[in-house]
Order: sequence, then C-alpha cells, then structure tokens
Amino acid sequence: MHRTLTRRAAVLVAVSVVTGASGLSACGSESSNQPSAGGKVAITVTGQPPSSQAVERKIFDADVAEFEKLNPDIDVVAHEGFMDPKTFSAKLAGGQLEDVYYVYFTDPANIIARRQAADITDHIKDMAVIKQLQPALLDIFKDRNGKIYGLPTANYSMGLLYNRALFTKAGLDPDTPPTTWAEVRTAAQKISALGNGTVGFADLSKNNQGGWHLVTWAYAMGSQIAKQEGEKWTADFNNDKVKEALRLLKEMRWTDNAMGDKQLLEATDVQRLMGAGQLGMYLGAPDNVPVLVKEFKGKYEDYGVAAMPGGQGTLLGGEGYMINPKASPEKIKAGLKWIDWKYLAPDRIEQRVKQYLDEKQPIGLPAVPTPDIYTGDTRARQAELKTRNANVPEQNFASYLDGNTKLKGNLEPPNAQQIYAALDNVMQGVLTNKDANVDQLLSEAEAKVNSALAQVK
Repeated sequence: MHRTLTRRAAVLVAVSVVTGASGLSACGSESSNQPSAGGKVAITVTGQPPSSQAVERKIFDADVAEFEKLNPDIDVVAHEGFMDPKTFSAKLAGGQLEDVYYVYFTDPANIIARRQAADITDHIKDMAVIKQLQPALLDIFKDRNGKIYGLPTANYSMGLLYNRALFTKAGLDPDTPPTTWAEVRTAAQKISALGNGTVGFADLSKNNQGGWHLVTWAYAMGSQIAKQEGEKWTADFNNDKVKEALRLLKEMRWTDNAMGDKQLLEATDVQRLMGAGQLGMYLGAPDNVPVLVKEFKGKYEDYGVAAMPGGQGTLLGGEGYMINPKASPEKIKAGLKWIDWKYLAPDRIEQRVKQYLDEKQPIGLPAVPTPDIYTGDTRARQAELKTRNANVPEQNFASYLDGNTKLKGNLEPPNAQQIYAALDNVMQGVLTNKDANVDQLLSEAEAKVNSALAQVK
C-alpha cells in the first residue's frame, strides 16, 4: 500500500523517526558512482516500508528481487524510510543522499530551485508511461522552462470519511452522504444525539495536524492559503471564507456539542474513535480505511468516503521520486528504470492487484493498490481490474470519486510545516475556547505565516 494518510499525518511530527534509520545507514552516494563488482550499476533507493508494515515490506522486497532478476546489470540497495525535510540538505551535502529519493508534492519546487535533483528530461523521452500520467501531476516536477526533475508515483485528495453504521442508526442514508456543510452539521447533531459518548464530527488541532486540516478547510471553502506575486509569497487566508469555516467548527463544537468535550486531537485519536464505532465523520481520504480496519478493528463495510462538501475545492497531495544531482548517467538510467517498473508501468497493474489479493489486502479502495495518477486507456484498464477483483464494497466510495471530478485540487502551500504550526493555534483556539476571538487568532497566524513564506526561495 502507498503511504497512508496516517503516515502523512505522522510525518508532520515524526518523520525523522521513520527516516532516521535511512539517514544513518545510507552509504555515501557521492562516492558511489563507481560500478559494482562485475560491471553492475548499484543504486541506493528510499521507500522501503518499515518492518512494522509487514505486508508492504514483503511486497517491496519481493519487487526488488524480481527487478534485479529482470535487470541483472543493476543492484538495488534499498533504504528503509521516505523523506525527512530536516535532514535532506545535510544528507545531500554530506554525500549520503540516496540515488533515488522519495519526495512529497510540497518538495519538488524548492528542490529544483536549489539544484538538488538531476534533470531527467532527456532520459525519459522514450518512457511510454509519461504520456499516460496526469499532466497536472507531472507539472509538479517541472521547472519554469519545462525541464523535468522527477516523476509522480501516487496522489490523494481529502474528503469526508464517515461511519455508515452510525449514519443508519441516526436515521441518515449512508448511500447519500452530506454534500454541503449544512448537511454535515445536521448529520453531526443527529449522530451525537445517539448518546453513549458518540461524537458526530471530530477534527485535529495539534502537532501541525490542526494546521494541515485548516488548510483543507480553507480549500473546501474556496479560499487559498498563500498567493504568489512575482517572486514573493504572502498569506491569503484571513478572509470571510476561512472565517466561515471556523464559525461552522465553533458552532458544531460549542452550540451543538457535536464534537465532544475532548479536543487537542491528532490522527490516531480520531481513527481510534472511528474504529470503535464512536465517531460519525472526520476529514480524511480513502487510504485511512485500511488503517481503521487493521489497527483499530473496524469493518470495511462500515465506512464510506464522500467528496469534500461544498463543491469548491479540496487538498491534493501525493508523492514521487527524484534523482540525486550527483548521480552518474548510468545511475540515472538505472534509477529511472526502477521508478518506472516499480511504481508506474501500466503492464504491472494486474500484478500489483494479484499481490494484494494473495496477501488478503483490500482491493476496491481509491488509489489502493495502484495509484490514481493515470489518464486514458491505462486509467480505464486500472478501474476495470480493480472492479473485477474488488473484495471491499466499492460503492462506499463512489460519491468520493464522482465528486472529485468537480472539485478544484489545491496543493499544500510552500513551507507547509511552518504554516501548519502557525495554524495549529487557530484550530486549538476555536475548539478549546468558547469565547475565542477568531479575528485575533487569524491575524496572529497571518503574521507567522508571512514570516514562514518570506523564507521561500
């Protein structure tokens, strides 16, 4: 499975825990441009799942073995973990950055500007899959001149994750989830009225995750977080649209009492509540669902995901791979062959589905086990394979897929983590203080965000 939203949330506070081992064990890529014994090209790659994700680790390691068998002139040296923005530049400067390295969609612009990735434009001219990738995703890895420095391998968009079982108990139709924020509020009230500690709606508010979700709210209301004029970025969220989102949260929390008394929540808190059947709704994406089942003893049939209510927009995120700028042409070629085969090749979609079936993993969730990054014939074939092999109720996610075709997808803002930290205070204020001054909270956050944006190069 690709990185779940649990991992995306956890990376906001603990990415160094995941990737620290990678940084310590990485061999010096600057000095690794020499071929391996026997004339082989050795490439170091990130992306090996941690041992705690046993199935994902097994599939990854099996893929490495198969790839090396198909390409006997390439040795793949896998490093556990993904990316730690705090140590990235130091690893590059110290010659410890892997030849092929993982990035979030928030990273490529700065990496390209700092010349921390290899230009792969000429190397991918003959890669057939390029024409099947969504152009908007490929654009994330381009510079202003159209040169390409990396490839997208997965994407996601936020939606409304809801408990179908609680919807039914509350007299709501689980097949017609809320499409407006007024409907979300009404549903939250009815679910909370069930009693026994049931919470209608929950949201995150600490460890940068509150800020991450406030960005999601802003996009859902049709606002932006930051705007660029020339080379300068400035905050763009202290407006009526974001204030409306905070008003809605405040009313669900304090007027309706539909969000429960316990606040200062993070991802695992809301997942635990949902898995225990005590939470009606929260903002998330379909890749939360396997976490609810595997880690919190939920059932696939009890969950659904709808598109972000309101019809305005949503937060779009994702991941991809770039190549060390110090890599030799031979390593670049080998690295691209690995990225293409492991993450992109359309002719491996069926194999990936079979791997998941063999391991009794879910088939039928959006983006799992194959990413929703394609267009045209590849996308159609992918959808047909997933439908034919589905072992979870695909219809529970139909409104998410249908609705997303009408929403504007917005990437995370530059210097996202610093912005999220500043916006945490806004979410905390609204959810923990009945008399919170929203204007003051937004003004204080605006000053901090502008300071963070001033550092964007």
